[in-house]
Amino acid sequence: MRVRENDELATGLKMTDLGPLPEEWQVVRLGDLLENGVLLIRNGFPQGEHNISGQGVPHLRPFNISSDGYIDLGQNKYVGSPSADSPYWLQKDDIIFNNTNSEELVGKTAYFSLDGRYVLSNHMTFIRVLDPKKVNAYWLAKHLHWLWMQGVFRALCRRHVNQASVSLERLKGVVIPLPPLPEQRAIAHVLSTIQRAIEATERVIAAARELKKSLMRHLFTYGPVPPAEAESVPLKETEIGPLPVHWQVVRFGTAFIGTAQVPKVKRSDYATAGAIPILDQGQNFIAGFTDALEPYRSPLPVILFGDHTRVFKFINFPFVVGADGTKVLVPNYNKFDPQFLFYAASRLEIPNRGYNRHFHLLREQLFPVPPLPEQQHIAEMLRAVDEKIQAEEQRKAALQSLFRSMLHHLMTGRVRVPLPLVERYKERR
Repeated sequence: MRVRENDELATGLKMTDLGPLPEEWQVVRLGDLLENGVLLIRNGFPQGEHNISGQGVPHLRPFNISSDGYIDLGQNKYVGSPSADSPYWLQKDDIIFNNTNSEELVGKTAYFSLDGRYVLSNHMTFIRVLDPKKVNAYWLAKHLHWLWMQGVFRALCRRHVNQASVSLERLKGVVIPLPPLPEQRAIAHVLSTIQRAIEATERVIAAARELKKSLMRHLFTYGPVPPAEAESVPLKETEIGPLPVHWQVVRFGTAFIGTAQVPKVKRSDYATAGAIPILDQGQNFIAGFTDALEPYRSPLPVILFGDHTRVFKFINFPFVVGADGTKVLVPNYNKFDPQFLFYAASRLEIPNRGYNRHFHLLREQLFPVPPLPEQQHIAEMLRAVDEKIQAEEQRKAALQSLFRSMLHHLMTGRVRVPLPLVERYKERR
């Protein structure tokens, strides 16, 4: 919050062009740091010839910076390797700034700490700290990304026909607060500690998902038996592969006693409170309008199937559904466990043959059916893994919220790092 000049500042604060800041902090332009030899700022290079098969070196592009400010290697493009002495090679501790993108994405920034050889596209700018006694690279990367979150670069960018950009000159004109180096390092320590916790949680989630995949392969081949006993399970060959001899193979449609096509509900009809949850087009639960859709309530677990997205959701509470094209699948509860059907359905491959044929194709798919007690045991085991994944995802979301909150407060000086932690960084390099 800006403070007017005639308002009283809190103790330890001073008024600056950026608003009230701690007295020890400076206010500088990135261009000043460039001219004084503290930073090197350079755009990447254009490269028309690229591939996705891994030939050459990775050529980082705008999609390689996530909205959380991390390097995202989920998809990569490669280009021919520059010469060994090329000035375009990235180095550890470089800062990557997205200079050209759609208007709302220009300015995403990430801290580069990867091993290996990488170069940047000309839609990216790297900022290299040449004097680490003046600026901490991780702190600066997070500060620039925080500026993006505040909409600073959206206001600075030039609009073109299909994209927007922030030129080097405009980037050099960006004004930032500059805490003393020990405080920069302490802020970096706090933020990187939270980031490492997020990354550790992501690894736990990834491991749990891999566990679920292998567990599903085991359970749908041998049943709910320990891996050490799998070889002793009598199997038979079926149309869908080997299965325990006492299991059946049936068509998926035979597991349900009925289906219902749910009408589309306008957002203007949504209630804001006290309503039964409904499902919107993005498969997200929101408070819903109850009166007109009361017939679509269910007191028992059902499965939702979206024809247009082929998305399944298992619902184990009374609900109303309001997504266009969504079907409510009502299981035969005497023979089938609803959540077992949900897991079985998620393993079926449904050919993509048009908007309204997905459920017809799903209904004809073959799937394995053990006796009801085994279905329930399988569902229970998989549900336990899902609950672990959900708990870790909630932990990750809480850590991400903490990171964003601390980023905002630390970068504005509203929250200061405890002095003992700052003192620890006074002598560190």
